Amino acid sequence: MANTPQAKKRIRRNDRRAVVNKNRISRIRTFVKKVESALASGDKGAAQLALREVQPELARGVAKGVLHRNTAARKFSRLTKAVSALA
Repeated sequence: MANTPQAKKRIRRNDRRAVVNKNRISRIRTFVKKVESALASGDKGAAQLALREVQPELARGVAKGVLHRNTAARKFSRLTKAVSALA
């Protein structure tokens, strides 16, 4: 249990940030799922459109510190590869 005022404040701040970060990650996952569902349906046009939407979301996640940059790069690379393989 936190005893100092600074530690108590840090706990409150961490709780607030955790909610914001959870929402950011959830939003990114939603965009990734849109690409994956378009791939599963075989619709290349929708997959390309969804891929263009997911790229800035991944970049924003990296900028905000909720995703590691290599994780975002790997996800985007794999999605791009899957969309381009869809012919």
